[in-house]
Amino acid sequence: MDTRNCKMCGKLFNYVNSPICPACTKEMDKKFEDVKAYIYDHPGAGIKEVSEENEVSQSMIKRWIKEERLSFAEDSQVTFACEKCGAPIRTGRFCAKCKGKMQNELGGLYHKEPIKQEKKRDTNAKMRFLG
Repeated sequence: MDTRNCKMCGKLFNYVNSPICPACTKEMDKKFEDVKAYIYDHPGAGIKEVSEENEVSQSMIKRWIKEERLSFAEDSQVTFACEKCGAPIRTGRFCAKCKGKMQNELGGLYHKEPIKQEKKRDTNAKMRFLG
């Protein structure tokens, strides 16, 4: 087992796939649910207000937004710029238009014509008679 220090509390734990120990992960999940509920109850709230009311850093809220775990209402003043074209978005890293373009580009890379195999003729083949 790989043992590491938790990035949040510093305690040793058995590392599986997250740099945060199970106790801190559980705490962050609770804070995420609180932030999500606060945004739902206060659709006009900004990131700073959400951060202060829920005692969560603004960078963590932005991370959840980029991961598409959080989204703000359409009438909210909170917007982010698409990382490709700069269009205003409410969640994620890219706008719907850029996502679609990237999916088409990536899909085109993997679409290849099937290879046709010709049958080889054996030049040493001879006719046999049963007698």
